Amino acid sequence: MKIRKSVFVVAVCAVVLAGTFIYVKVVGKSGSDFKRMNGGQSERTAVTVRTQTAHLNALQDYVLTNGEIESRNSVEVYPDIGGKIAKVYVSLGSHVKKGDVIAEVDPSVPGSQFTNSPVYAPISGTISSTPLEVGAKVSTSTALTVIGDVKNLQITSKIPERYVAALKKGLHADVTVEAYSDTVFSASVVHISPVVDPKSRTKEIIMVFDEKDERINAGMFAKVKLNTILYEGYITVPESAVIELDGTNILYVASSDGTTVSKREVTLGHSVDNTVQVLSGIEEGERVVVEGIRLLYDGALIKDIQKTEAE
Repeated sequence: MKIRKSVFVVAVCAVVLAGTFIYVKVVGKSGSDFKRMNGGQSERTAVTVRTQTAHLNALQDYVLTNGEIESRNSVEVYPDIGGKIAKVYVSLGSHVKKGDVIAEVDPSVPGSQFTNSPVYAPISGTISSTPLEVGAKVSTSTALTVIGDVKNLQITSKIPERYVAALKKGLHADVTVEAYSDTVFSASVVHISPVVDPKSRTKEIIMVFDEKDERINAGMFAKVKLNTILYEGYITVPESAVIELDGTNILYVASSDGTTVSKREVTLGHSVDNTVQVLSGIEEGERVVVEGIRLLYDGALIKDIQKTEAE
């Protein structure tokens, strides 16, 4: 009986010792893992990012539209009497002086014969519209052609109603034409229509070129970038650097030593061409994460590519 009791005691002690050993090993391992996860930052994985320094920048807003290049001073030419055009002495591009005969109109009707009536140029300039052909019927309200001053050109454009509030005289525009697509010509707004066209919901503006250039011709089609409002006085960042979380706009800003990031709530302003103003939340000179944002969290370790390249 004593032998059995001794064996039982020994077995119990063995089980207790084994359990203690397993507990110590498991606890020791768990503690080590916890230390690796929450101890030194050197055990965490750094997120590769790219940053840029926050600077105050101006955003230039603009409107893209099209326009027709035409003579700034032009006059339509009308006959003094109705009939058929008997002769035409000019063609598109012809230069005329005031008083030159540019066409003749035959007012004759069946059963009667009349002398042709000459049509005179009311001003000196260049024929900027193709004249009507011989044989065409005209009246005193029919324009035979247009005479204009091709040395002084203008661009007429239509601006959508939603941009009307930004219009004012003196706005500058960058103008390109198909014939010289790599060249940008500068122009300025000199006239704004006082009314909005109820059909097209647009307002007409007239611009003149800042410098004369023989490459630009009346009748050309122009592409116009009209610079409107200049937004100044704030830091700007790429829109892609901003994350929206629960209705709040967030940026990540690198620490002074460039090893970690902090999450900042920011207030945004105007946006132009995927660049947005930051009205509050960051300071000029801080480095803002612009790439690699999706893997970040407040306090995350980072490896800044921009900083590495700079070094």
